[in-house]
Amino acid sequence: MRADRLLSLLLLLQGSHQTARDLASALEVSERTIYRDVEALSMAGIPIYTQPGTNGGVFLDEDYRLTLTGLTREQVLSLFATSDADPLAELGLGHAAKHSLMKLFNMLPVGHQHEVNRMRQRFLFDAAGWFHTEDLSAHLHQLQAAVWGDHQIELQYQPVGHDIVNIRLDAIALVSKSDKWYLVGRRQDGEYRTYKLTRIHGLTVLNTHFERDEAFDLADYWAKTFQQFQQYMNQANQPCTARLRIHPKMLWYLEHVLDGHFEQVAPFHEAEWLCVDLQFSAQDEALSHILAMGTQAEIIAPAAMRAALRSLARSILDFYDGSS
Repeated sequence: MRADRLLSLLLLLQGSHQTARDLASALEVSERTIYRDVEALSMAGIPIYTQPGTNGGVFLDEDYRLTLTGLTREQVLSLFATSDADPLAELGLGHAAKHSLMKLFNMLPVGHQHEVNRMRQRFLFDAAGWFHTEDLSAHLHQLQAAVWGDHQIELQYQPVGHDIVNIRLDAIALVSKSDKWYLVGRRQDGEYRTYKLTRIHGLTVLNTHFERDEAFDLADYWAKTFQQFQQYMNQANQPCTARLRIHPKMLWYLEHVLDGHFEQVAPFHEAEWLCVDLQFSAQDEALSHILAMGTQAEIIAPAAMRAALRSLARSILDFYDGSS
């Protein structure tokens, strides 16, 4: 729409003057259209003008500003606190999100712009996990269309520890948790369930539609689901403490992988091993970390964990001895 383009043009010019070519590229129109828009805005009383030459372009009077009024400093900073647009990018909305923030930024008074720039150089929020290499584009885009259009779907889904099963669902919502995507679906019996996208092996979007329950609240459902998961994990995994001797070469593992999970219980000298107490949420977690440190770590106590590690190591050896 032309009105939206004219507003975008003004917002782009509030930051600094632009060439007609740059404006045309940003707004995805021709330079000729830009000049027509400038003429229309000028006739409407907006102090906008063009200037030829090397440093020329399209200018907006520096005293003329569209401003966001009524927002406190804290409210402004909260809008720009995170630049994490990865989930939106995966939904095809990354460019729109960044462009929207640019529009808002250019509407801010100069003082607020300065505060936003100060914050961006001092705080960074990155919600993406390490080594995020999953390609969810095919299923995610199909599910996005199904959720938006209230379509029923059929999944070939593999629950943890089970074979692939066929499930028919109402595609209720998509949730991004850190760098993982989840589908909230309603089964045929009316029960809502959560499905991890990386466990979907096949997907068919059906032509049949469903009626949404107006009483269903996505944020409330997700909060309760997360709480139930935490309770399950707490019941299934009993916290444990292990006392270990750690070789100096493994100090990096403590500091970078187990940071916040260990307490030094003896003085550390460069030529001596370090004695630490490590806190784990479950014995299986403890064994995996201790195995990762190989012969550079030794369990001192408890004896039961030491025996469990010995048994696990033997089973690994037996597996590889018998493997073709």
